[in-house]
Amino acid sequence: MSLKKSILLITIILLIDQISKVYVKTHFALHDSVEVFKWFKIYFIENDGMAWGTKISDFATFISDRTSKVALTLFRVVAIFGIAYWLFDTTIKKGPTILILAIALIFAGAFGNILDSVFYGIIFNNSHGQLASFFPPDGGYDSLLHGKVVDMLYFPLFKGYLPEWIPFIGSKYFTFFEPVFNIADMAISTGFIMLIVFNKKAFPKKVA
Repeated sequence: MSLKKSILLITIILLIDQISKVYVKTHFALHDSVEVFKWFKIYFIENDGMAWGTKISDFATFISDRTSKVALTLFRVVAIFGIAYWLFDTTIKKGPTILILAIALIFAGAFGNILDSVFYGIIFNNSHGQLASFFPPDGGYDSLLHGKVVDMLYFPLFKGYLPEWIPFIGSKYFTFFEPVFNIADMAISTGFIMLIVFNKKAFPKKVA
């Protein structure tokens, strides 16, 4: 897989990701939802941290939420340069197609969420009880590096009370699959799954 094809794939994923986020941000108020199918909803939430809204400040309580947000965003920016170099180096060395494809997916997803974290705070106003505006005249909802990641894909495949015989969680109300995510998250997850499932093809052992 060539570098040009990798860049094309990354561009397509980024466009789909950002178009979907901008559409949801400008057509949904926060926590609005639309049922597409019984098991699939467009449900607009914003993530201010890492996966499932986890923040650095949740672990390092001496760090404020705003400081941890900047630290997380800067870490993501540094990481994206590392992933970009990995992709470039692997394609130049004509590495396995499965590896190049996985890295490209991870890069596209990471870059898509970085755009939210870096810029969305200054290009959108808030979505609390209203539809956000693109480049509002009064300014955005926060400063540079303080943007929130837009999530909207929700697949509640099962909702209900679990049987009593299940240890620890029996009789409790349970939703599967509960996390809300976006196209960028899907790209990252797919890339990592490919690296795990096709590990031997992605990282073949060199013959001595």
